[in-house]
Amino acid sequence: MKKLSYQTLNEMSYDGYLLKEAPERILQFGEGNFMRAFVDYFFDMMNEKVDFRSKVVLVQPIAPGLADMINEQEGLYTLYLRGYQDGQKVNDKRIISCVSRCLNPYNDYEEVLACADNPDLRFITCNTTEAGIAYDPNCRFEDVPASSFPGKLTQFMYRRFQKFGSEKGKGFVILACELIDNNGNELEKCVLNYAKQWDLGEDFANWLKEENIFCSTLVDRIVTGYPRNEIEEINAQNSYVDNLVNTAEVFGFWVIEGPESLKKELPFEEAGLPVLITADHKPYKQRKVRILNGAHTAFVLGAYLSGQNIVRDCMDDEVINGFMNKAIYDEIIPTLTLPEAELKEFAASVTERFKNPFIDHALLDISLNSTSKWRARVMPSVKGYLEKNQVLPACLTASFAFYITFYRGYALRDNVMLAKRGSSDYPVKDDLEVLNFYLAHQGDDAKTLAKAVCENTAFWGEDLTKLPQFVDAVATYLEEIEKNGTYEVMKCL
Repeated sequence: MKKLSYQTLNEMSYDGYLLKEAPERILQFGEGNFMRAFVDYFFDMMNEKVDFRSKVVLVQPIAPGLADMINEQEGLYTLYLRGYQDGQKVNDKRIISCVSRCLNPYNDYEEVLACADNPDLRFITCNTTEAGIAYDPNCRFEDVPASSFPGKLTQFMYRRFQKFGSEKGKGFVILACELIDNNGNELEKCVLNYAKQWDLGEDFANWLKEENIFCSTLVDRIVTGYPRNEIEEINAQNSYVDNLVNTAEVFGFWVIEGPESLKKELPFEEAGLPVLITADHKPYKQRKVRILNGAHTAFVLGAYLSGQNIVRDCMDDEVINGFMNKAIYDEIIPTLTLPEAELKEFAASVTERFKNPFIDHALLDISLNSTSKWRARVMPSVKGYLEKNQVLPACLTASFAFYITFYRGYALRDNVMLAKRGSSDYPVKDDLEVLNFYLAHQGDDAKTLAKAVCENTAFWGEDLTKLPQFVDAVATYLEEIEKNGTYEVMKCL
């Protein structure tokens, strides 16, 4: 069969909605899949819905990146949002046209700094991974560019200060999207540290604090990226070649902590988009961590031990799905502070997200570092429920027993512990001290093991034997699992 050839996606090869001429009002550090499927999608929708008329300049944060490819396609790329929404299977396609260009600071840093001279530039967004927001005292102002992202940002903001420091309203709104707590506040601390370390002056430090808004944000969307296995079919359907095709789930929610005045500058609400500007993002972060991430951690280890491998398949199992819903609605939601209706609506969206037919989310992938995950995601709900009701939450307590059972391995190889599911091995991946602890206790009976795990303050930051009846309850669940398996325990609950 003759292979069809198509033109590469650009403004000449696409005749749908395009924002062709608009000022560059947004600088974005990070050109990867997540930012293009999340932040740039929302800006693109605002351009169409409320005539936001803003272009985004991308900056690749590390030397290898997508700048050349993005510029070859004139900033255009195809985004597919796929999954379940309101009980219906969805596969929405959109050409994103808000990106004007992508700059490589390692080839021409002056071109990046020159963006600070643009009077229209108002917003800076960033996602430079969890390690990106970190203060490195070895960073120097003279470096071209500075090695750390906060160092680069400080250099950029100093250029802005030199150009417009005497004018009101020429500072930036910085929207940090890194997956760390209080990302905007932490980024501001780093920039102020560099301003002091580099002796950039008190006037600059005051300008940073008075004319700029560092916003902490919460981002929520699973981005699956370039669909390598489907790309030939997608290009044939589109009749153009797109080397930057991106895919993500339909669900998306962005919480921005900032002043009320931002709602006029960023009219997400007017555009009908799921972006919330609020004075406090923490309750929404807590909701996501406790319900979405907490549900994952509570059921996946028990589900894996019962024979399941994929999250979506678990949602089709009445017992596992029932166990998860009981944990969410009866044990987690009552410990949270947002209105109950909002919490239940979010919980319903979680179930739809877990059913996504386009994402094969492996339980073993979620199992990585489950010790720290249980501590951050589930333990606060256990303690909150216990404080409120003076009894233990049954499902969440059982999830701790699932976690312990999953970690009952028999050998360590290449810093991975091997454990048994039936006659087959599976890998347990965590910090080495965690794995060595479980290997040292592999011969313990249920009560001894439950006590040893609970009193390990290095794992939990506290002694869990102090929680009333917790050790005994966990030991009882461990004994039931040894006799009947995790599935039967879920079924009973």
